[in-house]
Amino acid sequence: MGIDRPTPATTTVVAFNNIIDGARVEAADGRRLDVMSPSDGVVFASIPRSSAVDVDRAVKAARAAFDTGPWGQMAAVDRGRILMGLSQLITAHAEELATFESRDTGKPIRQGRADIVATARYFEFYAGAADKLTGDTIPTIDGFLAMTIREPHGVVGGVIPWNYPAQIMGRVAGAALAAGNTVVLKPAEDACLSVVRIAELALEAGVPPGAFNVVTGLGAEAGAALSAHPGLDFLTFTGSPEVGTLIQQAAAVNHIGVTLELGGKSPQIVFADADLHQAIPVIVNAIIQNAGQTCSAGSRVLIERTAFDEVARRLAERFTALVAGPWDADLDLGALVNAKQKARVERFLARAEAEQVPILARGRIAANAPEAGQYVAPALVGPVPRDNALAQEEVFGPVLSLISFEDEADAIALANGTPYGLVAGVWTRDGQRAVRIGRKVRAGQVFLNAYGAGGGVELPFGGFKKSGHGREKGFEALHHFTAPKTLVIKHG
Repeated sequence: MGIDRPTPATTTVVAFNNIIDGARVEAADGRRLDVMSPSDGVVFASIPRSSAVDVDRAVKAARAAFDTGPWGQMAAVDRGRILMGLSQLITAHAEELATFESRDTGKPIRQGRADIVATARYFEFYAGAADKLTGDTIPTIDGFLAMTIREPHGVVGGVIPWNYPAQIMGRVAGAALAAGNTVVLKPAEDACLSVVRIAELALEAGVPPGAFNVVTGLGAEAGAALSAHPGLDFLTFTGSPEVGTLIQQAAAVNHIGVTLELGGKSPQIVFADADLHQAIPVIVNAIIQNAGQTCSAGSRVLIERTAFDEVARRLAERFTALVAGPWDADLDLGALVNAKQKARVERFLARAEAEQVPILARGRIAANAPEAGQYVAPALVGPVPRDNALAQEEVFGPVLSLISFEDEADAIALANGTPYGLVAGVWTRDGQRAVRIGRKVRAGQVFLNAYGAGGGVELPFGGFKKSGHGREKGFEALHHFTAPKTLVIKHG
């Protein structure tokens, strides 16, 4: 399917449409939403403002594609070959997709490019895994043979956020489609262009009509309609704990399973014996990537008391040199996604100043950054009291909090002392201590002398406590997008 588009770097307003049942379609009532770049405030695209009518059409198309259409009947190896073709198309269109991703979200273009590389890798990974999802044989009483097979749920609904639209689409749709489900995605209205474009490429790759549908619009309208739709068999959501509660309640009404990834207040634990030359650049990158708008951002640095001043000094040197600017300037970080998010981060910083929490260093905003851009200079704050909002709440911006600890037990208590439990990092030259801490920290992923792993496509990802439940990424995601069926055969 050939799609002619203006070059995404121009100021031409590009009209995107829903992808429903293999066709590019407007919202049923014709309403649309402007897409504004947070880097400069320029409207450069528009998307449908879909309603429950559009969602219902997409879910029915997905149901037909699963129940009687080719995707639901297709051999796993053939699904894998189609998904591999989609991975290759994503790679072939990488610069176009990265430009949409960065202009849409505000992140520097190199981060947009890295996101598209990871997205292609998701489809490549799940393409290879599609025909390797197997069951078990189960020893049972004499005369019977028992076995399990894994079957797709059916129609999977996905509500995905604005911070990593392409990547999160890849980890949801890639795994769900590989397992044999059909999919309806509702991406965030703030940033979704790469998702729609990849859905178009999926049709070119041979994904049958109805198997992969994308419906754009407002969360309170299209998102709510999808979450509550009785035609879904499974639901997945990435976003805030508050909205996650609503999503889970909607799923409960229809008695379907749900995977929730709801953010974090992830600690980086730095002991006095840590290799700071290795640690400091990683710690800084873990908070400024995507301007801190990352669920797994390492937003707290827990520092052994005897090393606090040295670590703070080195981090302050780095923060002072950081520069925020437009996506195509490719600086250290870009804009926040919208004015609401910028105001949220500024409130946290204003509160810190009012409470006399020291701001140790600030980066700067590039002199040529457009005034209409949603920029916040990165901030290093500390020492932060343990019960302060900056120690407990998710800022979702480029703000790094420093907190001191006394010993191992204190470090573990601090690391586990928030409502979240998504990711953690441990920095120490003592290998035994690293493993001890890693096993005691309540987080879904713990990195020892590292933080993050190039997208972590193969690594199960999810959290404890208010960070959600269920797992995405890796082979584990295929288990969440399928259900085991037990077959018992009497033979003697």
